[in-house]
Amino acid sequence: MSHEQHTAAGRRSADTAVVLVLGLSAMVVSMMQTLVVPILGIIQGDLHATTANVSWVTTATLLSAAVFTPLLGRFGDQHGKKHTLVGVLLVMIAGSVLAATTTSLTWLIVGRVMQGAATAIFPLALSILREEIKPEKLHGAMALVSGTLAFGSGLALVGAGLLTRGSDPDYHRVFWLAVVLATVALAGVLFTVPASRATTGGRTDWLGALTLAMLLVLLLLPISQGHEWGWTSGRTLGSFAAAVVMAVVWVVTESRVGEPMVDMKMFTHRPVLFTNLAGLLLGFAMFAQFIGVSYLVQVPERIAGYGFGASVLEASVVYLLPTTLVSLAGAQFGGVLVRRLGARFTLAAGACFGVLGFTWLSVAHDTTASVIGAGMVIGLAISFGYAAMPALIVASVPAHQSGIANGINSISRSVGSAVASAVITSLLASKTIPLPAGAPALPQESQFTTSFVIAGVAFGLVVAVSLLGIKPSHAPRTPVSKKAADSGAAGVEEAEADAELV
Repeated sequence: MSHEQHTAAGRRSADTAVVLVLGLSAMVVSMMQTLVVPILGIIQGDLHATTANVSWVTTATLLSAAVFTPLLGRFGDQHGKKHTLVGVLLVMIAGSVLAATTTSLTWLIVGRVMQGAATAIFPLALSILREEIKPEKLHGAMALVSGTLAFGSGLALVGAGLLTRGSDPDYHRVFWLAVVLATVALAGVLFTVPASRATTGGRTDWLGALTLAMLLVLLLLPISQGHEWGWTSGRTLGSFAAAVVMAVVWVVTESRVGEPMVDMKMFTHRPVLFTNLAGLLLGFAMFAQFIGVSYLVQVPERIAGYGFGASVLEASVVYLLPTTLVSLAGAQFGGVLVRRLGARFTLAAGACFGVLGFTWLSVAHDTTASVIGAGMVIGLAISFGYAAMPALIVASVPAHQSGIANGINSISRSVGSAVASAVITSLLASKTIPLPAGAPALPQESQFTTSFVIAGVAFGLVVAVSLLGIKPSHAPRTPVSKKAADSGAAGVEEAEADAELV
């Protein structure tokens, strides 16, 4: 083997290691979102908490992710992606250890806030890929890393179910699982991911970060807690009104800062804007499938006349895991489609599969085969969406804005998931089957059908957004600051290579 061949082989091996390590890191991100879902009842019983109080175990992570993801994505662009990624993983490990050792609900929520920062890992990983992987390999690498998000969600459900089965379940084991996986990811990042070759530097826009954080908290808090507070209560309506006011404050703040955290031109740029809208709809549909199927299969058929009477573990392993496995495998095929058809057509094709899957689920959810089969079709839709959206974002912004742009796209999916949780939960609770006093309320079957129809409509809107909202272009898409423009011809070449993804 010649020296050149040996060097090329070593480079390919190094690139593969980077992609796999970043994929593992992204998997850890998605696990934090669903890890506690099967164990909320155990936590509530062990810590003697109310349903409203224990719901903060999930809400705290959502709010933390909303606050820290754009901030840390921008921080990575400015000061180095690897260093920021290592710092985020350390915070997440510390939060997981705290959650695994505490018996206090307050400190558990603090640990979950620290775990929420892990959401920033995904946009940081995509920024590293853009910097390290050759353009002709970039779409496949991003598809693999994106595909691990859905897989991680399923793995967390299965792991939580397995670790808490038995007559004396201990929820602390679930958080120790998070510690182990995050530690492995940290070791991989330290040894395989190279340090950032280029950083933008500059000062952190703390005022912009604070106003954006307040806006996201005011928006997501009533969405996640509205079912407990009441959708027409003063707290809910007041929070939404305050979010509107804070949105105006944030826009005014960012338009007057010399080095804003979020460039408003980038934020409102058509490809980025519509990709974020697609992300919100995709997040809604994905979580609607997760919640809807999880609840549906656990309904006891002998009482309700429908459902399968599955346990939490059976719901995760038998009914939801196939969806996540298809998502992981389908992401690679999605990467090929991005290269051959373009990202917008891949997104549209995936959304068509989503419409098909939810139509199937709406009309035939009375057999195990139908629920699993429809879920696998939806998993394919999710994988195509996850493969296409990072490609659309990367092709629409200059390299120095990759972190913040992908961070905002991650938040759009989180908002969609939060909205789905609120809508589907409220919908299922609005019409219940008459049962004897003291029996737990069970939704009418029609409410599940309606939930699946709404999710199918969300995928239909993704088709419209991808084909009508996102227009193909072969020019640099976002106005680049003078500082970025001074970087020379390399930036032009990168923009041209990225344009091929659209």
